[in-house]
Amino acid sequence: MKFNKKDLKTLSNIIVSRRDVRGNNFINKKISNKKLDIILQSALNAPSVGYSQPWQFIIVNDEKRDLVYKHFKKSFDKSKKKFLDKPVYSSLKLEGIKESNINIAVYYKKSKNDILGQTYMKRTGEYSVVCAILNMWLTARVLNIGMGWVSILKPKKINKIFDMNKNEFKFIAYLCFGYTKEFYSEPELKKLKWNKKINLSDCLIS
Repeated sequence: MKFNKKDLKTLSNIIVSRRDVRGNNFINKKISNKKLDIILQSALNAPSVGYSQPWQFIIVNDEKRDLVYKHFKKSFDKSKKKFLDKPVYSSLKLEGIKESNINIAVYYKKSKNDILGQTYMKRTGEYSVVCAILNMWLTARVLNIGMGWVSILKPKKINKIFDMNKNEFKFIAYLCFGYTKEFYSEPELKKLKWNKKINLSDCLIS
């Protein structure tokens, strides 16, 4: 299959339009099973070290969602101490656990066997799972569905909530999916002047 300039432009538009969506932007609209399947299938097409495909997904029920939210709330309150120099932090809405339609916990499944390409760089399996997450993020965006990645969580607590054995699985991400009021024209934290967008020249090491 060959692609053209129109395809490149479409892909570029999808990439630059991806946003981390939070609870102040999700609306009460159900995601169909068909669209959820499309999002999950896109994850299966991600690259993985040694074709290991180490990703595992938990579609979170309401009871577990409440437990995750309670843990997030405690973690968020504690984290405020780290950003006393940025008063805006306390007012930020950093998750959409309750407001989003679907929550998904993503895990890395550890292998008992040696994996091609992972013998020296042990974390490449985890990186593979992150590639799968990005596929989900971009696919959701094409479907006009928002996704938020909740990262103020302690893996140990999340493992306990989902009864996951840390010797077999490693917690990678907690994702929130749902339709949105809008997709911001630029990242929310950029709009709030939390940080500046860096240029390509800033990333090149000479």
